[in-house]
Amino acid sequence: MSGPLSGLRVIDMTAVLMGPYGTQWLGDMGADVIKIEAPEGDVVRGIGPMRSTGMGPIFLNTNRSKRSVVLDVKCPAGRAALLRLVSEADVFVYNVRPQAMARLGLSYETLAETNPRIIYAGVFGYGQDGPYAAKPAYDDLIQGASTLSAMFARASGGDPQYVPAAIVDRITGLAAVGAILAAVYERQKSGQGQRIDIPMFETMVSFVLSDHLGGRSFEPPLDGGGYARLLSRSRRPYPTLDGFVCALIYTDKQWRSFLRLLGRESEMDTDPRLANLTARTEHVDALYAEVGRIMATRSTADWLASLDAADIPSTPVHTLDSIFDDPHLTATGFFQAEDHPTEGRLRAMRHAATWSRTQPASTRAAPRPGQHSEEVLREAGFSADEIEKLRAEGALGH
Repeated sequence: MSGPLSGLRVIDMTAVLMGPYGTQWLGDMGADVIKIEAPEGDVVRGIGPMRSTGMGPIFLNTNRSKRSVVLDVKCPAGRAALLRLVSEADVFVYNVRPQAMARLGLSYETLAETNPRIIYAGVFGYGQDGPYAAKPAYDDLIQGASTLSAMFARASGGDPQYVPAAIVDRITGLAAVGAILAAVYERQKSGQGQRIDIPMFETMVSFVLSDHLGGRSFEPPLDGGGYARLLSRSRRPYPTLDGFVCALIYTDKQWRSFLRLLGRESEMDTDPRLANLTARTEHVDALYAEVGRIMATRSTADWLASLDAADIPSTPVHTLDSIFDDPHLTATGFFQAEDHPTEGRLRAMRHAATWSRTQPASTRAAPRPGQHSEEVLREAGFSADEIEKLRAEGALGH
């Protein structure tokens, strides 16, 4: 193993997206991530087109840099084997409700008896000190509960909508990465492990309301909340003569440059709506609508060239066809071809951050179910007879 987290062992008892996305980051950074799967495997294995059963694209893109061990933790022998793995681990991550973990005999208190230094991190729906503690949660539900869906309605004048991406799962997964690494750092000083709860609901309410709490940040409130620029109905990719373009004219300098392109620079000093950011925010709907009308008069390529020359932030609206031809992603090698040992040639995405010394990168291909069960158990000191006994008892699946 290499990378900044080399030597850190993570027992990953998560499935679907939220936990696996976070633990993949840990694996890319060099942690030895051991994915514990039930005999039926991670359900996300079955989503999307695939060459082999159980190796769908969402699974492949969320579970690289891990080893897979199949253990039936509902079976006493499987539970005992998991505790044996935990005894040598640094971090244990799960993403079912804590009540379910307690029923399995895998509460923090139980694992801490086995390994007092364990960082026991749970990613699930709601904080455990409120009435929603035992409620199930999914990405769509939390988008609605966190006001995000209602913000779509305010911005569009239509019905509430969901973001067409599992944004809650991935944001919460990244929040878990930060919390886990902070706990590992703290343990270096205290020598003690601890339990960390990372709830989806509270994480996303903080995420959304950091923008939209607005005047409700004050007591009494100064307004009804909401960041006007983000909620403007004209804040969207601008139609051009032949497509769409994204442009953000934000600072005084950018507005002056944009007006100069139009031969209207004097308006920067005569139109009170343009005087400063506060004034522009107050009149954002009218200003964005006017920009939209102007953008519709020229082609996408024309606008991109002109805006770039004026140092005004802009970009094309990529699709799932055009993104692969983006010149920047091509130059940085973001999309990389790799050969999976069972799935053949794949298109992979490299770790986005660039490090000067310990560059994170995929350490291994996404695993087949139970691909590393015997390997990991042998490393933990299980004899061949013990492994065969686990298999005979159904703890390793069938």
